[in-house]
Amino acid sequence: MSSSTAEPAAVLTISDSSARGERQDLSGPAVAEVLQKYNFQVVVREVLADEQIPLQNALLRLATQVRLIVTTGGTGVAPRDVTPEATRAVCDRLLDGIPERMRAEGVKKTPFAALSRGLCGVRGTALILNLPGSPQGAVESLESVVELLPHALELLKGNTEHNSKK
Repeated sequence: MSSSTAEPAAVLTISDSSARGERQDLSGPAVAEVLQKYNFQVVVREVLADEQIPLQNALLRLATQVRLIVTTGGTGVAPRDVTPEATRAVCDRLLDGIPERMRAEGVKKTPFAALSRGLCGVRGTALILNLPGSPQGAVESLESVVELLPHALELLKGNTEHNSKK
C-alpha cells in the first residue's frame, strides 16, 4: 500500500442490541477512526444482528468490494457469538498469527482477552479481521496488529518481494 493511496475498508458491527436500535454502536465508529488514522478509507459501515448466515452473506459481498473487512463483536463464548464461525465459513485461508498477537497483547490488560475467539482470514484478495465487541477491546486489538495489515494486503495482491534490509 503506498502512503498516498488509502485502501478501501468495511467495518461491520455484530450486535443484536445495536441492530435492534436498543444500544448505540460505539465500537464500529471507534474502529473506523483507527483505520482512517492508518490510511484506510472506510467506505462501508454496517450493523448486523448475531446471525451466522446474514453475516456470511455480508462478508462474501464485501470481499468483492473492499480489501479489508473488520468486524467488531460476536467473538466471545455466548451462544449467539457466531462471528468466528461465519468468518471461517467464507475464508479460503486463516492467518493464525494475527489473532494470536491480539490475544497476547490483550491478556496484558485483562485475562478475559483469552476468551476471544476472533479470527483473521483471507477471502480472495480481501482480509477479514474479527475484533472483540467492546470499544476499548476492539481498538486495542486493532492497534496491536494494524501495522501488519498493509503488508498482508500487498502479499494478497501478489507483491511478494521482500525488503532485504529488514
